Amino acid sequence: MAGAIEAGADALVMDTSDHVATAIRDIAAGETIEYVVQGKRGSLSAAEPIPFGHKVAITGIPEGGKVRKYGEVIGQAVQSIAAGHHVHVHNVEGIRGRGDKAKGESVS
Repeated sequence: MAGAIEAGADALVMDTSDHVATAIRDIAAGETIEYVVQGKRGSLSAAEPIPFGHKVAITGIPEGGKVRKYGEVIGQAVQSIAAGHHVHVHNVEGIRGRGDKAKGESVS
């Protein structure tokens, strides 16, 4: 089941189209992060500390690329984000609720 916490998982992925997983515990740099998406296990190495409740990239996200969580676009990468890196306000601009950004219009 998508979104269920599996035994041995360190992070939660809600949808197969997601670019990020949510840490369900504090994760130290260098640790292996285990996650499950629709019954399939995945893993990656944490490139930096990931605090409980924060997001980690499970795939590379290019600068300007959309960031997906819950199967929905939650923001846009302001710099390239490699798998295993912390995904937060320092490298993602939120666009949810912003009609100008959601429609692709520039803000003056």
